[in-house]
Amino acid sequence: MGYGELEGQSPLFRSHQPNAQEMQQPESPGVARAEVAVGWPEVEEALVLLQLWANLDVLLVASWQELSQHVCAFTKALAQRPFKQFQESGTFSFCTAGRWTAGERVTKDGTGLRGAWWRQIRQFNRVSPAVADAVVTAFPSPRLLQQAYLACSTDQERLALLADLPVKVDEGARPRRVGPDLSRRICLFLTSTNPDLLLDLSS
Repeated sequence: MGYGELEGQSPLFRSHQPNAQEMQQPESPGVARAEVAVGWPEVEEALVLLQLWANLDVLLVASWQELSQHVCAFTKALAQRPFKQFQESGTFSFCTAGRWTAGERVTKDGTGLRGAWWRQIRQFNRVSPAVADAVVTAFPSPRLLQQAYLACSTDQERLALLADLPVKVDEGARPRRVGPDLSRRICLFLTSTNPDLLLDLSS
């Protein structure tokens, strides 16, 4: 199969043009060559037979550039296949066995809501269990905190609502508060309608 291309002709199927030397040589009747013309219907039939009977795919390309692009793409796909197979077959690293994977059950009467809310607060960056306890103790559910935000008259008041909540510390340790950063993040989390808002300015 040649890759040279004549103007206005298919690169695959060209009529045989005899050169001057061939025209000068007389052909004897017994040595005459038979020219075979192959059309697209025959080629398509051959491709179907190769696919169905031999399980082979044939790619027809018009130039060596297309052939080289296909070889590069095939080589890249072949090199990446083991990695993709490992990704597809491997389990998710964060789905380990344990009680925490089931989450916190919240029943219709509200049992478990406090635990689920506490876990939600703990998902923020740099939030210790003691800080989450302080928020959940002051506002046992997110709905109560949202109502407190609605009662605030200004945005500044909303952002600083949780900042002065005391955090329990060990005896002899300095008293701590929730702080303005976490107060701002929780406020934005519960009141913002912007899905692209960055809650943690340090990330």
